[in-house]
Amino acid sequence: FVNNTPIVIMFLPVMSAIAHRMKSSASKLMMPLSFISIFAGMTTLIGTSTNLLAAEAFDRIEGRQLGFFEQSPMGLVLAAAGMVYLLVFSRFLLPVREGLTEDIAPTSSKQFLAQIEVTQGHFLEGKKPVAGMFTDLPDMTVRMIQRGERAFLPPYEDITLRPGDLVIVAATRAALQNVLSRQPDFLQQVWQSAGGDLDDSGKPRRLSLTEAVIAPGSRMVGRTVEMLGFRRLTRAVTLGIQRRSRMIRTKLGEIRLESGDTLLLCGPPDAFLEMRQSRDLILLEWSQTEIPLTTKTLAARAIALGLVISAASGLLSILHASVLGAVSMLVTGCLNYRQASRSLDLRIFLVIGAALAMGMALEKTGAASAIAHMVVNLASPYGTLAVLSSLFLAVAILTNLLSNAATAILFSPIALSAAHELNASDPLPFLLAVIYGANCSFATPIAYQTNMLVMGPGHYRFSDFVRFGGPLVFVLWCVFTLFAPWRFDL
Repeated sequence: FVNNTPIVIMFLPVMSAIAHRMKSSASKLMMPLSFISIFAGMTTLIGTSTNLLAAEAFDRIEGRQLGFFEQSPMGLVLAAAGMVYLLVFSRFLLPVREGLTEDIAPTSSKQFLAQIEVTQGHFLEGKKPVAGMFTDLPDMTVRMIQRGERAFLPPYEDITLRPGDLVIVAATRAALQNVLSRQPDFLQQVWQSAGGDLDDSGKPRRLSLTEAVIAPGSRMVGRTVEMLGFRRLTRAVTLGIQRRSRMIRTKLGEIRLESGDTLLLCGPPDAFLEMRQSRDLILLEWSQTEIPLTTKTLAARAIALGLVISAASGLLSILHASVLGAVSMLVTGCLNYRQASRSLDLRIFLVIGAALAMGMALEKTGAASAIAHMVVNLASPYGTLAVLSSLFLAVAILTNLLSNAATAILFSPIALSAAHELNASDPLPFLLAVIYGANCSFATPIAYQTNMLVMGPGHYRFSDFVRFGGPLVFVLWCVFTLFAPWRFDL
């Protein structure tokens, strides 16, 4: 009844806690979480933006509005088949890798990029490398030494560390924590340089370490820690940054944050409790304890329920109900203006706008009819069912290579043209074939944003989605082909 992306964000820490209690790898749960949200999105009109885009094409071309539960019968069948697949094959096809709960363990092998500033009296002052290694930094790889405007890169031979040097290292959380515990003066320097509070004895107050992921649509994306004033904003210090796509060799303060980056944070426990309310960061450790409930929960639930009821009953159109719901969220304080504006991703609008233009070009130039004619010629000798099945499969394959929104926009006019080519009494089954196929975003991580969201916490590779999600696409295609005659009276 709501968009599936925020649901996945909300359940990431929940699944992490479940994996911890079950003593299981989070990689066994994160991909199924994304897939289940996609299954749910198939069942109602507002489940995904893909459904709404296809419905818009249906209204524009056929002059008909797609009902709120029009796709529910077949959507529930496909979701049930998908759930059976997950239950049976997840234990065999999903990898066992470090997930959220293992990431915070002392044995975690995840590498963070961190920097150590050498000051007067620092434990690294005057140290020289031995065989290219700094023995005072065990289990750490020195990637660069910044001295003023000059940068020293490996191998390190005739260099002596002196005050003012910045040592850029790659290290695990355990290695960094080990240095902090062995060198209390170093911890004091890090905390004090960031403006942290000290107790009466001049020592840092009780501090903790935790990890947080930069959320999609976060205002931190594209900005550095220094630009954000991270310490002032969160009351925590960034000790390190981990980016799965590549290891960076630069100063910590010059790294522009990206969605999916993992930050190693040091701060007081109450700062992390407050941080759980943030929409910019997803805590991977402290958020396992509980899901925060705000005072606006009941109001938000009532507004969401009212939106669904008004749209499902036909009292209001989807557009008017959605606008009214969004305004109500702002008026009641469930959402502030800054949060609402951040949720509008301009890149998505650009992609959808370009895809809409291509879709209209296909329609106006007759290209959609030509492609539909080719599909019909190939499948029509075998009947309407063969055409529907072919459309589903073609869309399902392309949605994993492009985006599901663009695929739905491009194929909706093609499907409706195919219906007219076959002189079908009702073009709705052809549109639904496109909707179901476009939602089969299982075979690649780039196919849908929830896949990207779970890729980091689940420590997945591209091939993991192909191995586990590819057969799922084939299974759903077979189920659709089998049940289409029952659903559409073919």
